Amino acid sequence: MDSTERPRGPHLEWTVVPSDIGPLLLAATPEGLVRVEFHARPDRAGRMIGSLVSRLGADAWRPDPGEEVLLAEPIRQLEAYFAGSLRRFELPLDWRLSSGFNKQVLLELDRSVPYGSVVGYGELAARVGQQGAAQAVGNAMGSNPLPVVVACHRVVENDGGIGGFGGGVETKRILLALEGVLPQPLF
Repeated sequence: MDSTERPRGPHLEWTVVPSDIGPLLLAATPEGLVRVEFHARPDRAGRMIGSLVSRLGADAWRPDPGEEVLLAEPIRQLEAYFAGSLRRFELPLDWRLSSGFNKQVLLELDRSVPYGSVVGYGELAARVGQQGAAQAVGNAMGSNPLPVVVACHRVVENDGGIGGFGGGVETKRILLALEGVLPQPLF
C-alpha cells in the first residue's frame, strides 16, 4: 500500500531520505524505527517495502515529505548525525526483525560502543559471553535491520582491518571518517 491515506490497522510508515552515503529507506511502526536500508533507489524501494510488509504483516504507508509522523524524529536525528551534531541516537526501536544471538549482539553493540570508537568482532563476541564467535558476530552485523542507528559500522576486524559492511566498504569508511575514527577521504 502506497497511498496518501494512513492505514487503520497494523501499519508501517516509510520514506526514502537523502544522506551522505546515498538514499536511505526508513520504516517505522508505532513501536519504533524498524528498518534502515542502504541504496534505496526507486527501483529497489518497492521490493524493500514488499519484504517488510510480508515479514511484519502490516500495511505500508508513505506520507508526503514533511508529513511523516512515525519517522519525523528518526529523520531529524539522521540529519543531525550526518551534520556532525548528533553522537547518540535516542529513538524507540522495533526489534521484531532481529532475534536470538543476533539481537543480543546488536543490543550490546548499541549499549557499549559509542560514537567515535570501534570494537573487534571477537571482542564483541566476548562481551556477550561467546568467546570465539567472531564469525557469528559478523553474521549478526550483516543481519542488522537498523544500520547507522545501531552502528554496525563500528565493528572491525581484530587485526585492524576494516571488515565487511552491508552498505559497502566505502560506506563504512565514510561513516567511520564522519565519526573521526578514520581520516576524511581526500577526494
